[in-house]
Amino acid sequence: MKQAEREDLWARVDAQAEKVFQDDASMKGFLDFMARCTPQSTRNLLILYEQDPSITHPRTFEKWREAGRSVRSGESGYTFFVDQDYTKDDGTRGIGYNITKAFDISQTRGPQPVPAQTYLPEEVIAAMIEQSPVPLVISDQLPQGVQAQYVPRQRAIYVRDGIDETVTACVIAREQVHASFDTVGGGYYRQAYAAQAYCAAYVTARKFGIDTSMFRFDRVCQSCAGMDAQKKRTFLSDVKRGAYAVNREIRRSFRDLEQSIQPDGFSVESPAPQKQKKQEPSR
Repeated sequence: MKQAEREDLWARVDAQAEKVFQDDASMKGFLDFMARCTPQSTRNLLILYEQDPSITHPRTFEKWREAGRSVRSGESGYTFFVDQDYTKDDGTRGIGYNITKAFDISQTRGPQPVPAQTYLPEEVIAAMIEQSPVPLVISDQLPQGVQAQYVPRQRAIYVRDGIDETVTACVIAREQVHASFDTVGGGYYRQAYAAQAYCAAYVTARKFGIDTSMFRFDRVCQSCAGMDAQKKRTFLSDVKRGAYAVNREIRRSFRDLEQSIQPDGFSVESPAPQKQKKQEPSR
């Protein structure tokens, strides 16, 4: 029964992966979910999205209890993969998984979560520059139609001077994803990751509240039409890995800024010394 349950679950994961690549709307729907949801494995993102696209922060019952929140009575939870370490017959360590239930934060009791903060494009750009994995170079020599591009030989991102701030934030995110792919095991070439980086830039923009109306995914779906479900899952894993890498560095930059010591206009001054009264001579 357990083997049948696992096979059924993986069939659902693969079916959802196929659905993601149907058209522009289906791809946007899943990437929006990836941007809203807390970091998860690709298989969990797919199976959670299949069950309820409104999920934002899933955890197991035990993890919510450790976090000081309790699951409301009557909540059924969502099917969820949990990684599990085990020892192989030869004594080496292996990583498997169990199938359990997860509960969204909306199904729990506790303090209201802080709403996600939105940022201006120029704030996101500043954070990207601060924590960029490679240098950013402003240039007016880029070819026509190229807004920004990561150049592996120089290990630098060249950005066209004078383009719109919203577009600038999106294309820098895309190129930083390319730079992150260039560090994984060698053998990087741009066209192998062009579609994944484009999708990851969309996820990043959505995560930080930047306008994404210029993104279209029909071409992405068409280019992946011949892939089987496993290759589509691999594609989405690349998207997730690239988006998470860029988002992590941007968040780190914002955290550093928040933790820096800055004057706030409410300093407490030392009291002015009081003048001593003259004592009249005693009579």
